[in-house]
Amino acid sequence: MNPNLTEPAAVPSNFIRDTVIEDLNTGKYEGRVHTRFPPEPNGYLHIGHAKSICLNFGIAQEFGGKTNLRFDDTNPSKEEVEYVDSIINDVRWMGFDWDRLCYASDYFQQLYDWAIELIQKEKAFVCDLTAEQIREYRGTPSEPGRESPYRNRTVAENLDLFQRMKNGEFEDGSRTLRAKIDMASPNFNLRDPVMYRILHASHHRTGEAWCIYPMYDYAHGQSDSIEHITHSLCTLEFEDHRPLYDWYIEAIGIYHPQQMEFDRLNLTYTLLSKRKLLKLVQDGHVRGWDDPRMPTLSGIRRRGYPAEAVRAFAGSLGISKTNGIIELARLDQAVRENLNKTAPRVMGVLRPLKVVIDNYPEGQVDELEATNNPEDASAGTRQIPFSKVIYIEQEDFREDPPKDYFRLSPGREVRLRYAFFLKAMSAVKNEGGEVVEVHCTYDPATRGGNAPDRRKVKSTLHWVSAAHAVDAEVRIYDTLFTKEDPNELEEGEDFTVNLNPKSLEVIAGAKLEPSLANPVEGAHYQFERLGYFAVDPDTTPGKPVFNRTVALKDAWAKIEKRGTPQKK
Repeated sequence: MNPNLTEPAAVPSNFIRDTVIEDLNTGKYEGRVHTRFPPEPNGYLHIGHAKSICLNFGIAQEFGGKTNLRFDDTNPSKEEVEYVDSIINDVRWMGFDWDRLCYASDYFQQLYDWAIELIQKEKAFVCDLTAEQIREYRGTPSEPGRESPYRNRTVAENLDLFQRMKNGEFEDGSRTLRAKIDMASPNFNLRDPVMYRILHASHHRTGEAWCIYPMYDYAHGQSDSIEHITHSLCTLEFEDHRPLYDWYIEAIGIYHPQQMEFDRLNLTYTLLSKRKLLKLVQDGHVRGWDDPRMPTLSGIRRRGYPAEAVRAFAGSLGISKTNGIIELARLDQAVRENLNKTAPRVMGVLRPLKVVIDNYPEGQVDELEATNNPEDASAGTRQIPFSKVIYIEQEDFREDPPKDYFRLSPGREVRLRYAFFLKAMSAVKNEGGEVVEVHCTYDPATRGGNAPDRRKVKSTLHWVSAAHAVDAEVRIYDTLFTKEDPNELEEGEDFTVNLNPKSLEVIAGAKLEPSLANPVEGAHYQFERLGYFAVDPDTTPGKPVFNRTVALKDAWAKIEKRGTPQKK
């Protein structure tokens, strides 16, 4: 046993990590750890992929190994260069880099040569059954399948037909190449699976060079073998495919990686099906793959989720052999905890109500000192202007306040953050009876937020000086779906019936402090009392656009509390 491979106590273990440690200690792969992340470029990566990215790259990094980014580009009808580029950007944004950038299409010739070898070994045959007939012949879980009438073609005939398939002599769907395994196997994946199908489609890398393309199950294991992967990590839906993975490698007689399966990430109020996410984009339910309501990595990045928070969330989930579902609030809390430490504090008023301070000198401007981040002393302070007319949130004033309402109301005094005590005196209403302006007085002796006579107030409000305010658009996001399980449907319903019609609220007339006039795209801020916000790419000079990343409310703490026995 290698004494240098003791398990670091700070790293939580799991069955995959334990297996890697054991393999290193026994010298199974000559001391190597080599993983791969193999997405299909038929859509954008989503938060579920983040778990796999962190696992594959993390395992390799921990043990001084390597990781390949390999595109499973075996289906040209659904794949686009746009998706390749987005995946590369997303993996880099997550904070990882690869040792080799690979494509399954790099191996098309080798995969074809191995298919020829399997034909020669009488372990593969050309089949003329249609896709529907293949499904019919496959049988049921309680009944074995039936062998194709073309299963016993001669080697010579199969070689001829397969060559002609490659040469483009046959129409799409007219023939396939199938492995010859066991039509009575209890594992459907072993009932003579399709290895190649005819598809006259231009490939984004190989162009018109091929008109037959390997199936994923055929290309996957051999691609791992070619790259000399040690540990091939897949989600649990591939567990039943592992015997086929092993069969191909053993039948060809090549280097054998080890496939291991782990639980996939599922989140409440979230769909992680690329097919369904594509439908949302194509049908215009969202603005695109990077819509901040989407669970894609590009979407959550635009919304303002830091990569560090996503990595921390993925690392907190653990690795198991049982699929479950994670509360979306748990991801939000990981984001909140990260931004609490890093995001500068600023003040912004989303739904402004005009406040006139009657006893404040006309034309006077006070520069007040504000803390940039109480969690980070090195962040320093900034100066914010205060003047006779300010804006506060509409909800922070009530002419007739309910019980336990401690914000601004006639005769009541509150504290303005970093500024003064303020007392409401009267309100101005429009023709509809809505309050549009509040007249107040302030106590100049309370500059900084404390009274010399030590009198107390029960509420502190954020505000913005009207004369210095920056106009901004703010986008408030809610869950994209109304149900915890968006796939919970009545018979005949489409999943889009569960879309949340209030998933986006656009506030056009927000007022922000002047430091936010020209923010940097992607920058994060905490709007005091409101939440964490990020600068959207739609921002233009003098016209900032902000996305609310998460609210300040800690929904996850409530969820945890529900699961904790209450003391009597």
